[in-house]
Amino acid sequence: MIRVRSLAVTLTTLLMISTVAACGSGGDDAPKNVSAKTAALGTLTPGVIKVAVQPYAPYTTVQGGKIVGLDGDILSYVAKKLGLQVEPQVTDFAGMLAGVQSRRVDITIGGVAWSAERQKQGLFTDPPYYSPPAMAVRSGKTYKTVDDLKGLNLGTVEGYVWVKSIQSVPGAKLHAYPDATGVFDDLGAGRVDVGFLDPLIIIAAQKQRPELKIKTEYLTPPTAAEVKAKPAYAYFQPYQTGFYLPKKATRLEKAVSAQIDAMYTNGEMAELVKKYGGDPEQFLKPAADVATARRGVDRPGNWTPPSIGQ
Repeated sequence: MIRVRSLAVTLTTLLMISTVAACGSGGDDAPKNVSAKTAALGTLTPGVIKVAVQPYAPYTTVQGGKIVGLDGDILSYVAKKLGLQVEPQVTDFAGMLAGVQSRRVDITIGGVAWSAERQKQGLFTDPPYYSPPAMAVRSGKTYKTVDDLKGLNLGTVEGYVWVKSIQSVPGAKLHAYPDATGVFDDLGAGRVDVGFLDPLIIIAAQKQRPELKIKTEYLTPPTAAEVKAKPAYAYFQPYQTGFYLPKKATRLEKAVSAQIDAMYTNGEMAELVKKYGGDPEQFLKPAADVATARRGVDRPGNWTPPSIGQ
């Protein structure tokens, strides 16, 4: 979410999102009767919310012109409440960020992690969920702390910030792959001891590829002292995701955030997390540093992140 990936944006990616956006603008298909309240949200096309996504089941997948998956279901719920028609535009992760930062789309979703750097170039909603530090491990193996990872073969996807964390583990060897499939293949073959991936990806792989004999474990987050000694260990802690919007889309961001917060309160968010195999206690309760990270940055000093059981 839950992806935490690099900010690099290539010219090819920019061209990709430009082409997809042009093909998907669909002026003739735009809603004809849009309320003043919906129009005031300021989307690129009144009544339509253009969404850049990458195929990343079970978070985002486009089927029959609709986005399905955890993030897709959350956005669909929000869009319905706001009177918006969802229009997906498929790209890669760099294209998702580029589309937002150049305002070719209204929003991007799919486990995008909040960071101080990314928020300088766009707006983040309140967190639709929080991503616990999940590990894919072979059955019969148990790893609980960062110290347990020392000297192991650790895998993740190229560009994910877990790359930096893994490189900071004493004696550990990084195995970086183009996608999650490579991580799972080598984990099953014994070439990798632990795979760091988004938790719902691991849970889905357990069901879809039982022959791999893998299980999901959650890393005990490193202490503040450990993070101070090795700052890259911060990525071994739970992190907050967000829907990401252009800098000028302030009204839309506030409206989407308000709906996300309401979904925590009315139980809808917990139901969607459970639908995709997640544990609401893991996904919907923020760590202590979530609030402090954003207060005074892109949230007021008294901001309280959404949580179940408040």
